[in-house]
Amino acid sequence: MADIIITNGVVVTMDPQRRVIENGAVAIEKDRILAVGTTEEILAAHQAPTIIDASHKIVMPGLIDGHAHAGHGLIKTMGGGDSIAWYEACHMAYTVASTPEFWRAEARLAALERLRFGVTTGVSLLGGGDTILRTDEPVYGDAHCEGVREVGTRSVVAIGPTRPPHPRTYARFTDGVATEYPVTFEQQLETCETIIDTWHGAYGGRLNIALITPTLRAEHVEELGQSNLEEARRQTRLIADLAREKGLVFTQDGHTKGSVTYAKELGILGENALLSHSTNLSPEEIRIVADTGTNIVHNPSAIASILGRCPVPELLEAGANVCLGSDATAPDRSGDMFRHMQQCMHYHRTYFKDPTWLPPGRVLEMCTIDAAKALGVESEIGSLEDGKKADVVLLDLRRPHLYPYNMPLFRLIYFANGNDVDTVIVDGHIVMQNRKALLVDEDEILDDAQRETEAMLDRTGFRHMLNTPKMFWRHVRATDQIEG
Repeated sequence: MADIIITNGVVVTMDPQRRVIENGAVAIEKDRILAVGTTEEILAAHQAPTIIDASHKIVMPGLIDGHAHAGHGLIKTMGGGDSIAWYEACHMAYTVASTPEFWRAEARLAALERLRFGVTTGVSLLGGGDTILRTDEPVYGDAHCEGVREVGTRSVVAIGPTRPPHPRTYARFTDGVATEYPVTFEQQLETCETIIDTWHGAYGGRLNIALITPTLRAEHVEELGQSNLEEARRQTRLIADLAREKGLVFTQDGHTKGSVTYAKELGILGENALLSHSTNLSPEEIRIVADTGTNIVHNPSAIASILGRCPVPELLEAGANVCLGSDATAPDRSGDMFRHMQQCMHYHRTYFKDPTWLPPGRVLEMCTIDAAKALGVESEIGSLEDGKKADVVLLDLRRPHLYPYNMPLFRLIYFANGNDVDTVIVDGHIVMQNRKALLVDEDEILDDAQRETEAMLDRTGFRHMLNTPKMFWRHVRATDQIEG
């Protein structure tokens, strides 16, 4: 007997045949999908105490966000477009001005945003960029994981060491007073191992850990100096080997032309590797990615995709696996994967000046089954198939921007947005219904996020970064720094 049966929906399975079942149904038993078929077939074979009527709704796998940043949810848009000021805010907040309460509040806010947008699984780097990671002590990673657990979504939390030289300065707060202290690479590594032991595979596999090291690019040869560069190479290999040993995803942020070749020389590529951004890759680097089975996460809405281009169509044609990421939630983008699917299509069609590139179904694959493959969990999530985890999203088509009620696949990808998501099931549990989160108090999460942001602003002295910059109005280019 099933526990939940979803009936009368347009079921977009994302299975190997890419079946779309009109008047379809999904039966769920415990945390698994029991059966997928027509409503008539499922109701003839199964009964359940909970029946969800999906009339005028799409029933689809939960979306997967391949790249985002923990912490950013409480810093988004600070600096008003001044990237240098914004990175300064990230660095200070994440190393010497944040508490465990800050990380828990941000994790709950970001997880709630994902939940309401139908994103059931997301990768979150525990900090900003690839060099500002809160891995001095396990308590911050613990707080993040606990926050995600409360909301009920899945998360892959990426942790790792900062770039040499070490030690790096961090601070903890006791009774509101900061105490700064140096942190070595060895201490960061110990923190990572503790968090892996505590959280990887926790809560039925809803919480998992990935390892990350800073990406090494050509400019780092001169920037770091020879001794620090050699140490960075050693550390990178050590973390990549640890990821393989533990069966973890190994990720890096900020790849661009030349860095993939460098990564190959270090021996860190492979099927568990997930390289973010990956702009301006050469034809040879595209071939390296495909030949090594390395996964790419494309973030079409990110600043990196303004400064360079990830050659997604070329990578796909070469046989590489590419998924989508939001790079959320700051400084200027949300966790709404519908937005990023649409951005992805327009981005590459504009490049080729040809609207036939990247059909809508292809980008949906990139944030469902292909993203699951990138995380090494395609046998568990990413599609609606018998035996897979019951991560299911119901999207309401009875809305003005999605009518008339025809061509639902095109409505889903071209016109839908995260606010059209009505119901979310994760691991067989209904965690959102009628657009209301069921496991947490949404107002309490928002109030907690506000309170922790105010406290962070007091600690950093960055309140001036909330001001609207002079060139917000009546200018065609915002080139000034924000007013103090």
